[in-house]
Amino acid sequence: MLATFLSIGQSNVTQSTDYPIEISVQAVKQMMDAGEQFLLLDCREQNEYDLCKIEGSTLIPMGETPERLEELRPHERARVVVQCHHGGRSMQVTQYLRAQGFTAVQNMAGGIDAWSVEIDQEIARY
Repeated sequence: MLATFLSIGQSNVTQSTDYPIEISVQAVKQMMDAGEQFLLLDCREQNEYDLCKIEGSTLIPMGETPERLEELRPHERARVVVQCHHGGRSMQVTQYLRAQGFTAVQNMAGGIDAWSVEIDQEIARY
């Protein structure tokens, strides 16, 4: 499934957006504290999400993103921050969504692991 996901739209990956491709956990926390409206998309697997999550996040596992793309279309022009465990899968999803026309999508650098170290130590590390 991962290879299938990676092959979808890769030739169309674009970096052109008003937002840098990565955002720090500190910047995401500031956005939350300021009450900014954005979608925090968690692309980990259900068992990882069940173990720990950032409150308010929406789970769509990486491998399900192409088939669930229409669920995300309402956010196509809105800010989307994608996160996973360490930032690898979420970078792939970020690139995929940008290639699909999402103009304000960013990868949360370091993922939920960085969040648990730098923002909320109550979130379990694994």
